[in-house]
Amino acid sequence: MARLLVLTALGLALALLGERFVALRNRLNASREIEPVDLPNCRLIKGVEAGSEDIDILPNGLAFLSVGLKFPGIQSFAPEKPGGILMMDLSQDSTRARELRISRGFDLASFNPHGISTFIDKDDTVYLFVANHPESRSTVEIFKLEEEENSLLHLKTLRHELLPRYIYVADSFAHEIHVMEKHANWSLTQVKVLALDTIVDNLSVDPSTGDLWVGCHPNGQKLFIYDPSNPPASQVLRIQNILSETPTVSTVYANNGSVLQGSTVGTVYDGKLLIGTLYHRALQCQL
Repeated sequence: MARLLVLTALGLALALLGERFVALRNRLNASREIEPVDLPNCRLIKGVEAGSEDIDILPNGLAFLSVGLKFPGIQSFAPEKPGGILMMDLSQDSTRARELRISRGFDLASFNPHGISTFIDKDDTVYLFVANHPESRSTVEIFKLEEEENSLLHLKTLRHELLPRYIYVADSFAHEIHVMEKHANWSLTQVKVLALDTIVDNLSVDPSTGDLWVGCHPNGQKLFIYDPSNPPASQVLRIQNILSETPTVSTVYANNGSVLQGSTVGTVYDGKLLIGTLYHRALQCQL
């Protein structure tokens, strides 16, 4: 009888494990393949070799890329090199990004940027807010752009467990985007949830149209189990009229990994689309 009970318990445990494994595969879109969607005049951005996880663009066309993110279990093509911030000018006909020097006193060796946002004050001074994960911790680093010197002046490190505040929230493994309304007292309430059939990553809002641009992972399992002969695909979605009853969701770019692997962000400026990746290259396309 004792042996029967042990075997029964083992069988139940294996069944539960199998169920959890199937659920995880479904969340990672493990078996999904993607049909290619090409754009004209796509060119890889020079200077990006080991990821461009997030991109933010100023109204004047200056684009900032956070590069070199490292995370346990995720592929890295430059494991010994610290992260950095690159800048490129989209108002010029160039696809080269240059790394910005960071002022002394900042711990560059542990810099692990995982997101970037910009702010312009009334004096046209540009500030960068960069999510950072030094040694498995989470901070927000504030920099001031010294454009003439191609450098960043580090101003402050913010540490607080309640730092994240969002209007659009990407729930990656649920394949959903949550739309939140911000109130005068800084509280948020949920307006709607948009379900998608892909793993959503960074979100960018086109300031001229209000369209949402989403970097996606069609098959998340390939991010964690890297196979150079079958690399992770890339996908960028455009969502129009997200607050309406029937938002329009269209695939603007898709690639099976032959050109771009593991897209995380898509953002636009003046008819140009910049696509960043978790650990691969970056692409600029004409819309």
